[in-house]
Amino acid sequence: MAGTERRSVMLPRELAGQRLDAALARVFAEYSRSQLSQWLREGMLTVDGAQPKPKTTVRGGEEICLVVPEPPESAARAEAIDLDVVHADAAIIVVNKPAGLVVHPAAGHPSGTLVNALLHHAPELAALPRAGIVHRLDKETTGLLVVARTPAARTSLVRQLQQRSVHREYRALVRGLPISGGTIDRPIGRHPVDRKRMAVVSGGRPAVTHYRILERLRAHSLLAIRLDTGRTHQIRVHMAQAGHPVVGDPTYGGRPRPVRGMTEAAAQALAAFRRQALHAAVLGLMHPVTGAECRFEAPLPADFQALLDALELDAAAMEASGDRP
Repeated sequence: MAGTERRSVMLPRELAGQRLDAALARVFAEYSRSQLSQWLREGMLTVDGAQPKPKTTVRGGEEICLVVPEPPESAARAEAIDLDVVHADAAIIVVNKPAGLVVHPAAGHPSGTLVNALLHHAPELAALPRAGIVHRLDKETTGLLVVARTPAARTSLVRQLQQRSVHREYRALVRGLPISGGTIDRPIGRHPVDRKRMAVVSGGRPAVTHYRILERLRAHSLLAIRLDTGRTHQIRVHMAQAGHPVVGDPTYGGRPRPVRGMTEAAAQALAAFRRQALHAAVLGLMHPVTGAECRFEAPLPADFQALLDALELDAAAMEASGDRP
């Protein structure tokens, strides 16, 4: 078969007693268990010439034959879009995504996306699913994303995300003054009426968000938020559910609302902020090749920082006058 790689190995004896799919993932560590199971079902992977079920118990010593098909080229085209590359090596690329940049091409956004930019920056990503992107940020959310450059790196990063060992910390400006930090453990799924929105719903997928207060202002708070899970719009949904929607997020109730006594400069800055004030500031992971612990940080973007500066000056004026919200 043209465009394929053929591999043949003997299953190690020490794997005896394990499920076949788990044993295969040990032998072919560069591929995910689900991918190997799919190839087994499709006949691209055989065990002693047969196609047993993934849950079959292995005895060790079986001959494994794998035909790896050539991955389809990405349908997206490369585009010369500037990228803020925080780190790059042979296995991963870490980018600091700006506001307004869609991650994946989709209806309404066939071009001008992060995928298009990555394909120009690193053409080899065309051979990887989703151009090596293993997690995402909303269009108007800024901050750090890691991209895999090889199949093995992609498998490692996906497993780290599944095992919740990737550290993701955000900065969010929210409306209101939470009494303290906390944890929100509420399932998230599609909104029962508005299918373009997400919501806390019974039967949704598990979602856990931890938050702590970094700064209290007149009527807003700056939070550090850490995720255990990565559901669509998770922070935006959870904070809105807690009564503290992210500033600038009209979808979940965070429309700018100047409050009584606020300085004109702060009110104007708040009204002018047209996106959710949410930034992926810290990303921690284990390097897929070296195993070293990696930590990357990205400062607040200029528009977020300008809004925060204006609200901090307003809070200082409130303190100087002795007023309270």
